[in-house]
Amino acid sequence: MLDSVSHLSVAAILRDCLAETETIFERQLASDFPAVNSLCRHVERYRGKMLRPTLVILSGLATSRDPLARASVTDRHLIVACVAEMIHMATLVHDDILDDASTRRKGATVNALRGNETAVMLGDYLISNAFHLCSKAGDPTLNLQFGEVTNTLCEGELVQLSHRDDTSLDEPTYFEIIRRKTAVLVGACCRFGAMLSGVDDHVVQAMDRFGRGVGTAFQIQDDLLDLAGKEDVVGKSLGRDLDKGKMTLPLILLLSRASNAERAVVLDAIERRDDASLRRIAERGGAIDMARARAVEIVDAARKELGCLAPSPVRDLLHEMAERTVRRDF
Repeated sequence: MLDSVSHLSVAAILRDCLAETETIFERQLASDFPAVNSLCRHVERYRGKMLRPTLVILSGLATSRDPLARASVTDRHLIVACVAEMIHMATLVHDDILDDASTRRKGATVNALRGNETAVMLGDYLISNAFHLCSKAGDPTLNLQFGEVTNTLCEGELVQLSHRDDTSLDEPTYFEIIRRKTAVLVGACCRFGAMLSGVDDHVVQAMDRFGRGVGTAFQIQDDLLDLAGKEDVVGKSLGRDLDKGKMTLPLILLLSRASNAERAVVLDAIERRDDASLRRIAERGGAIDMARARAVEIVDAARKELGCLAPSPVRDLLHEMAERTVRRDF
């Protein structure tokens, strides 16, 4: 499958590997039943920029002996990239149910099209296929670690659900929730990419920390977009966090710095689910800027972890990807 002597540009290697990942993805999900295939084709639009597969591939390249060799990305890297994306897409399908969202990637969600029952089963189908595919890699360690990751993802969602409408939620609890529900999978993508390239454990752990930092910043930015973004730009239903009683970093920062009188106004707006007023108050009070600054600080710390890598165009691209995390459009 892989040409052991080809030396291509990073973009060409990445494009080729992502195309192979998509082929594996579609082959794994293929069913004898047209109804299942139709749902899987619909959910393919959720893949977007394929951040997680990209991080598996680039982490594998960056930690290999030859970052510009196509052969540095093995079949196991591609399987792991696909497994990570299947797990991620399953969480998106389930998240849309929890948030009662109608739009994702500028199209209808599965629950909006076919109802919650179908969406639940499709999410389960994706998870089931992810672990079936993972078993084909022939390394039980991968199954075990992916199992730990998915357990942690579910714990994060359950803890978040337990704190709905909890206006006393503090920063440490918020960060623990997003670490579990988002950051651990992104970290695992970078960790697996390095691990499959056979590097020392200290590099593997540094890549995991890099990924977790990127994942944490990504979630903060996502929360900011939900409060302050524009739906036609972001491409999915916004304002769902407030509607579902989720306290995110800008609101936590706003409440923690508000006077008693200001706090009463904010709490009233939260209770009324008045996202327009909250956005104005958060912008005026500096909470939006403070949350953005926190995301940038986390990304900067994550990028320092890449110091374990030898200089290469792949390392440069990982730096750029991390920086772009906090520059997504509003």
